[in-house]
Amino acid sequence: MRQRRLRIVAATAVAALIALAGCSSNSGTPGSSGGGGGPAEITFWQSQFEPYQQKWFKTYVDKFNASQSEVKVKYQVVPGDTWQQKLKAAQAAGTQPDVATTNYGGIPAGVANGQFAELDGLLPDKAWSDIKSNVGGFVQVGGKHYAYPMLVEPSTVLYYRTDLVKAAGLDPATPPKTWDELLTWAEKLTQGKVKGMSIASVAPDLGWSSWGLQYNACGHLPINDDWSAANAKDPCYTKLFEFYQTLFQKGWIPQQPKVGYPDATPYGQGQVAMMANGSWAVGQLKQTFPAMIKNTAVAPFPSVDGDPSKPTATLGGWTLTVDAKSKHKEAAAKFIEYLLAGDPAIMADFFRQSGFSKYTVRTSVDQALASDPAATADPFMKVITDKVVATGKAEPAYPFDISLAFATAIESVMKGKSDIPAATQKASDAIDRVIKQQRLKGTAPKG
Repeated sequence: MRQRRLRIVAATAVAALIALAGCSSNSGTPGSSGGGGGPAEITFWQSQFEPYQQKWFKTYVDKFNASQSEVKVKYQVVPGDTWQQKLKAAQAAGTQPDVATTNYGGIPAGVANGQFAELDGLLPDKAWSDIKSNVGGFVQVGGKHYAYPMLVEPSTVLYYRTDLVKAAGLDPATPPKTWDELLTWAEKLTQGKVKGMSIASVAPDLGWSSWGLQYNACGHLPINDDWSAANAKDPCYTKLFEFYQTLFQKGWIPQQPKVGYPDATPYGQGQVAMMANGSWAVGQLKQTFPAMIKNTAVAPFPSVDGDPSKPTATLGGWTLTVDAKSKHKEAAAKFIEYLLAGDPAIMADFFRQSGFSKYTVRTSVDQALASDPAATADPFMKVITDKVVATGKAEPAYPFDISLAFATAIESVMKGKSDIPAATQKASDAIDRVIKQQRLKGTAPKG
């Protein structure tokens, strides 16, 4: 899971955004035109994820191929670390996939490079209206749809040990709602070798895991909406810096964590009483630390002022895109409609296979899961779906250099290497340099 998370970040950070866009479909093999009496043959590249996902994709590709005679899907799994290389080679050879997995952050860059086909008109209106309102914009550029979403994964959820909370005289039924309350919990739960909580504490992790809290503190990220100037010195960020600073300098979080933010091992091994982590940690806890589940509860990460309607997490995840040069766009869209936008039972099965560690973007799938005994019995799904996903924001599409500049400021203040004014000035200067060097002014995508 951690590798997958890092692939998402890397793709947001660099030109992998471009590479994730599947390119043309000169890949059709002889007889693939669909006009010579045989089915239209399309290629589908899936970035390699957890093993259950490959099994799920293959199962439903086979079912789709067996269900009709107009379209045949050739399915290929591509390891994430070779994706760019293979795609570039395929582009050079004219054998690019018609359909590919693409993360949300890769869509604006791919559209800017003319690599994705517009899907409006290729998928029925009901497919678009089924997408949750706060996610619909993730797959749009200029008001047009260029991808169909598959799932979302919130970047920040609060996990806590109910047994330790009770032992500390706190009420597990009323988790902290503000950052001040969370600090109080972290202090009381720091006992002996057990730290109060874990949260990102190094810039590469802070760069993306703090996006939701940046939105929460200020309602914006540290760059103007049109990417023309830094906005890192806004006084509203002071609370954010002080929050991280207090956690670290009071010793309520590990001072030298041995694993990165996406890894739930310290929580699973009982080294911390609370954990800020993404929803993917649900899967790790269930698979690797099942004994911890009975004593674990989840809640939305607290808000700076206790307002639960403000976002505290960004939503990463995957979509399917159709290549702009595909000769079989309608056939490709038909496959996407079947897999992601059709019978809710298909995607409900996916989320069941995931152990409910990933979350649907469709209202109809939510309704299907509501009648699924396994889903309703899951101790975490409803809280994360209703209270975290519902307020989540899209991950920013700007270069990761900007996120890293602001995260470096957070880490610097956190560890006492700089005060807030100096750190935010340095971050502001760094962001402005990135804007100038990468000619970002005025290039912000318009949803």
